[in-house]
Amino acid sequence: MSNKEKKYNKNLVVIIAAVAATGGLLFGFDTGVISGALPFLRQDFNLLDNQVENITAFGLIGAVIGATFTGRISDILGRKKVILASAFVFATGAIWSGMAPNVTQLLISRLYLGLAIGVSSFAVPLYIAEISPYKIRGTLVSMFQLLITVGILASYLSDSAIANNSNLESWRPMFYVGVIPAMILLIGMIFLPETPRWLMSKGYEEKGRKVLKMIEEPAMIEKAISDMKEDLKLAEKQASWKEMFKPYMKNALIIAIGIMFFQQFVGINTVIYYSPEIFLKAGFQGNEAAIWASVSVGVINVLFTILSLYLIDRLGRRKLYFIGTSGIVVALIFMGLGFALQATLGDATKWFLVGSMLVYIAFFAVSLGPLGWLIISEVFPLRVRGLGSSIGSLSNWGFNTLVVWSFFKFANIMGTAQVFWLFAAIGIIGIIWGYFFLPETKGVSLEQIENHWKQGKSPRELNA
Repeated sequence: MSNKEKKYNKNLVVIIAAVAATGGLLFGFDTGVISGALPFLRQDFNLLDNQVENITAFGLIGAVIGATFTGRISDILGRKKVILASAFVFATGAIWSGMAPNVTQLLISRLYLGLAIGVSSFAVPLYIAEISPYKIRGTLVSMFQLLITVGILASYLSDSAIANNSNLESWRPMFYVGVIPAMILLIGMIFLPETPRWLMSKGYEEKGRKVLKMIEEPAMIEKAISDMKEDLKLAEKQASWKEMFKPYMKNALIIAIGIMFFQQFVGINTVIYYSPEIFLKAGFQGNEAAIWASVSVGVINVLFTILSLYLIDRLGRRKLYFIGTSGIVVALIFMGLGFALQATLGDATKWFLVGSMLVYIAFFAVSLGPLGWLIISEVFPLRVRGLGSSIGSLSNWGFNTLVVWSFFKFANIMGTAQVFWLFAAIGIIGIIWGYFFLPETKGVSLEQIENHWKQGKSPRELNA
């Protein structure tokens, strides 16, 4: 095969992964778009704090439902069909949300959109992993996580461009914009192939081979087919849920659920979803100014997520966790001080809070953000990795929903400053928890991890 043809294949697979990764952008966009819409929704529908929380949380409840059933459905129908279905839901959900005549319709439409978020969070990385050549698989799968942060930033920028203090219905076009990336994903996926692994699992070996010839180096095709057949044999003997709760799996479960607990309960999604509302409380005048301030949050989130891809295999998991969580705690303390000293600081409060929040986002994006998903993919033995990742993922969505649903309730009872200090206290507990339970998985094979658990050793002793 000529060099030109090899280059073409490499470019082709990058295009395939980029189109599929639009699902990550949509995930981020529909996660973040509610942030800029909420201040206008609050005024347009005269919403109470609990209604604001419900509108936000319903999207997350939909995501929990979508993520719960996607694995089984994607095995039956194929990865491509499931992503196509999620693109349709993203598009129609964006229109439905924008047209919602009342709070009830908006709640249902957000639940509906949440289904697509949950589906894409599972199906898109799976599709990219199975369609990517060996040599660039890690890079292409990482594209999904990066595009989630890009999608959040895109929603902030879009909201900022649309926001108009004199038009309380500015929130409607904010939702409509989501149709554009949804249509890109829908139309693009029509022309993309199904993954070779799924085709092989259904007995379509020749079709799988044909797709491999499009995306894989010729010398690697037979190895890829051989590996897939081995994986499929292993999948037939997959562990049951009962094995997940055997004594030797205790530490892995504590790690998976624990890291997702601390990832969410340091309050990250109160910032992602409610940053304009927080900035309004801090003294920004008008919805437009508050939404523009939130754009800086999105920019820092993207930049430090990119930095994390560079650091995560250089510093190691534990070191990055402790550096990141310590920085998060300090930033949360200062965010609380900003609100506690609002009367003293006066107009400087808003800038003090913006600075503290940007530091908070930077430390989170470089540590707990990517580490949560990476750790749950590493601590489980190969045989139960799928089930373990599902537990970690559902824990993430569940904790996310609880935090978002309770933020204003606690702020009204305790005060906004005290809520941020509560998050900081949880972060301190997270540092202590990490000392005992977070393993250093850098450079450790799944087989070594399994043997470590079976020998009854502590997480801290792994790779010590």
